[in-house]
Amino acid sequence: MFKSRHFDRSVILLCVRWYLAYNLSLRNLEERMTERGIAVDHAPIHCWTLRYALELLERFDQRKRAITGRWHIDETYVRVRGQWRYLDRAIDSNGDTVEFWFSERRNLTAAKRFFTHAPQTAWPS
Repeated sequence: MFKSRHFDRSVILLCVRWYLAYNLSLRNLEERMTERGIAVDHAPIHCWTLRYALELLERFDQRKRAITGRWHIDETYVRVRGQWRYLDRAIDSNGDTVEFWFSERRNLTAAKRFFTHAPQTAWPS
């Protein structure tokens, strides 16, 4: 996957992970790498992200854990972009979020109906 690359695979993976997970700009990543003693321009970081993001996502999807047979619905009231919304989450016994649903009004039967179509795998925590 990382053959004939100028930088070590750990540097590439770290840059791609930080870019995707923390919404940092390419110039911020360049600055962070410079602080750690690695001189890398923002252009290769952009190329790495384009090249490896989809492939890494596919590998992460292969490692998803199966959802346990027992899960429950957790409901809370959160503010999203200045508006209050209900957030209903289906959580399995491992504490992983199976599915979530936003709504303007509180409607437990609609949420339960939505969660009957929950996927069969969950993201690792």
